Amino acid sequence: MDAISRLLKPRSVAVIGASADANKTAGRPVSYLRKHGFAGEIYPVNPRVDQIDGLRCYPDVASLPDVPEVGIVLLGAERAHLAVRDLAARGSAAAIVLASGYTETGEEGARRQKQLIEAAGSMRLLGPNTIGLVNLTDNIPLSASGALEMEHFPVGSIGVVSQSGGILGALLSRAAARGIGLSKLVSTSNEVDLELADFIDHLVDDEATKVIALYVEAVRNPEKFRAAALRAARAGKPVVAFKIGRSEAGAKAAVSHTGALAGADRMYDALFRQVGVIRAQTFTDLLDIPAALATGRVLRGKRVAILTSTGGAGTLVSDSLGVSGFETPAPDEDTAARLRALQKGDHAALDRNPIDVTLAGLQPDLLRGAINALLDSPSYDALTIIVGSSSLAMPELMVGAIKDCLPNSDKPVLAYVSPHAPELASLLNQEGVPAFTAPESCTIALDAMLRARSWKPPVADGAPAGVVDTSDFPSGSLDEAQAKELFARFGVPCARERIVTAAEEAERAARELGGRVVLKILSREITHKSDVGGVAVGLSADQVGARLTDMAAEVHAKAGVRPERFLVQEMVGGGTELILGMHRDPLGTAVLLGMGGVTAELFKDTTMRLLPAQGGLSREEALDLARELKTWPLLDGFRGRPKADVEALVSAIVAFSRMAAQMGERLVEAEINPVFVLPEGQGVRAADGVVVLGA
Repeated sequence: MDAISRLLKPRSVAVIGASADANKTAGRPVSYLRKHGFAGEIYPVNPRVDQIDGLRCYPDVASLPDVPEVGIVLLGAERAHLAVRDLAARGSAAAIVLASGYTETGEEGARRQKQLIEAAGSMRLLGPNTIGLVNLTDNIPLSASGALEMEHFPVGSIGVVSQSGGILGALLSRAAARGIGLSKLVSTSNEVDLELADFIDHLVDDEATKVIALYVEAVRNPEKFRAAALRAARAGKPVVAFKIGRSEAGAKAAVSHTGALAGADRMYDALFRQVGVIRAQTFTDLLDIPAALATGRVLRGKRVAILTSTGGAGTLVSDSLGVSGFETPAPDEDTAARLRALQKGDHAALDRNPIDVTLAGLQPDLLRGAINALLDSPSYDALTIIVGSSSLAMPELMVGAIKDCLPNSDKPVLAYVSPHAPELASLLNQEGVPAFTAPESCTIALDAMLRARSWKPPVADGAPAGVVDTSDFPSGSLDEAQAKELFARFGVPCARERIVTAAEEAERAARELGGRVVLKILSREITHKSDVGGVAVGLSADQVGARLTDMAAEVHAKAGVRPERFLVQEMVGGGTELILGMHRDPLGTAVLLGMGGVTAELFKDTTMRLLPAQGGLSREEALDLARELKTWPLLDGFRGRPKADVEALVSAIVAFSRMAAQMGERLVEAEINPVFVLPEGQGVRAADGVVVLGA
């Protein structure tokens, strides 16, 4: 048995710094172990007390009659390391350190945390600054959370890992009140040793856990997290994460548009999407989504039947589903006939959806018949049942009728409890029917079930690409011509252009390129050229020379710099403008694709992919990136528009990603804006570029 298994299921626990007063924080762990039925040995340690709650109290760890598998350390930060050292010396598997006052408090706290690590040696540490863990599966509360004052907790199949101790107690109590069963809850907090990824990895192998819920402040080890989350996804154990910090200023000042469009929170979106983690958008979702996923039911499509005995509530659910792209079709002819046979008279509306069976709340047999008919129907992929006020009189009859039908189908069955009836919702949850008190929650749960089923693992590309020599490029900001030369070396096609310094050269270059041209200043200092009048489009050879002279004067007036070099570039037309960039932060390096041009930051139609540990994106990932854009229809022949050269776009994305992968930390920023995607068979052209290189 490994150390984490012994931590979660110890046969003996030492409580160092235990208090005889159960009302104090230091008195809670022993009290809760006894109250909730821990079957192993409990060793309170306190040199000033002879016994606690009828248990013999020991003066120190060395005096314990046996080696405790786990030690709960309740001492302050100044002395906690001494207890950790003593536990490690006895050979304990792990210590749980509750004290605060470590890295979260500054330099002195960091010194204490280092002291704690050194004291532990090879023994595992949970915390510090943690509230501990609760193993509901085996009745083992190793925690001081006040939530354990509750008498009873439903045991279920949702494992929780939280980087906040207080949130562990909040989820434990909220789940219990709603009848949602949990398996294990762990607070990792400062993560001096054991972290999110360690417990995700462990819960993948835990037979009692089907779904893993995470409360995330920051992923400290992205590669370890990625590996654990991918392992969970491949094992069919969905991971749901609520990430706080969405409003932090992630879009810091950057040379490129990509820096502003990416931001820290978008990077988390990209990471979660790639490893199959479902992101909860609200704290309530962190219980709602796992409760639905824990049923193990399979959502194969977007067609939802709504069975109601109260019309208004059914419409609320129907509207919410429709807004999110779900369908609520009317019953097919056979299903409608089967429903009509159940209820005579004019009380029922059985030829539309929501399907209004007004007397069902008072007639369980009618309700069973309607549920079974809808679950059997080939027209529906899921069923949402509106539990109305009529159920309040006899809640067991309603819940029993729904429960009886569950074995007949593997389609999702959800309940929206319309009146304020927490006991009724709790009863439904305990019977395996996810019950929600907001109509939008039904939609969120179904959407998560659909995403869990449709996730595909990342596909590695075939043969590795050859190494491209970039040693001749200088550090710092490259000018546009240098940037596009770098892109071209990796295989990104660029617009034809000429570097010029005078009006006569510009006219000559325009004639060589043919047709209308674009004139731009060429500068390593000025990145956003259009902001200072440094771009002119649609010029003829006769116009370009005079425009160059005027442009030089205008840029000097606005930017205080007189440009000496210019680009004359072929004018690319008839394509769709996209932005292709890269962004690096502690989570990794991401490739960003979005609507391009000067409106890139205005519309913010972008999507991102994190690069794998080795190499760039595969063609399949690059194509998925393009398809995720709201503006994808513009590339795919929207309303008779010519289809764009998507194959060429995919090749450009892959080439760009390989550049980012090969150059690593040296590539500080890189962006093509715009990249023109021309009609099918005509390729793509990088029309402008930004690159910043490190030393």
